[in-house]
Amino acid sequence: MAHEQYQDYITPLLTEFNTKLRDIEEKQRLLKDRVLLIGTNLVEMREEMGKDLTDLKVQSEQAKQDILKIRETLQRLAEELENRARRAEIDLIKRQFKIFEPLKLARLEDVERMINEKLNK
Repeated sequence: MAHEQYQDYITPLLTEFNTKLRDIEEKQRLLKDRVLLIGTNLVEMREEMGKDLTDLKVQSEQAKQDILKIRETLQRLAEELENRARRAEIDLIKRQFKIFEPLKLARLEDVERMINEKLNK
């Protein structure tokens, strides 16, 4: 009878232990699945980030080349502009030339002749 009492006492304990063990195994299985999923996601993210990084490097290099071309073009334009007379300077020279207009200046002889012609009339 002691053996039966002992067995009656142990059976519920073993049942509870089995239930807890199954719960722990289930939690462990779920945790394992989650870890595998996280690992897979990390690998995919790493591949995507690697691809994105490569694309950014290519775009960065292209932008660098474009900037160098623009810089060279601007430098050539600046050198050309330095070698050409500015429009304002040309306009100033034109105005000064119009003021002077050497072809319209009268010679002293011409002025004397015009005076004499007027006086003789």
